[in-house]
Amino acid sequence: QLQLVESGGGLVQPGGSLRLSCTASGSTLNYYTISWFRQAPGKEREGVACIKRRDGSTIYADSVKGRVTISRDMAKNTVYLQMNSLKPEDTAVYYCASEVGYYCSGPDAMDFWGKGTLVTVSS
Repeated sequence: QLQLVESGGGLVQPGGSLRLSCTASGSTLNYYTISWFRQAPGKEREGVACIKRRDGSTIYADSVKGRVTISRDMAKNTVYLQMNSLKPEDTAVYYCASEVGYYCSGPDAMDFWGKGTLVTVSS
């Protein structure tokens, strides 16, 4: 079974950068499409970025497009989320999640979830 562990969260000032990692174990990422979601207090969980199983192509939410890059290192079984030009509204718990499908889907379609890592953007 696939297990996912996020890391890299923390406190950063507006305009700063952060790189989150999602490390998988128990199976290979070759079989999974991986998405990053985030959830701020009092708000619904929303998709941030996704990298597809089939060809490694990516999808980004409009709110982060141009500031965020999702990538994968298959040898390390790790997916990264590089975030630049961070804004206070980016503050949330960030989760990585997997699905066996080829396409990036909503949270209900995810098979496995990490526990999350907190990102706080504040002066």
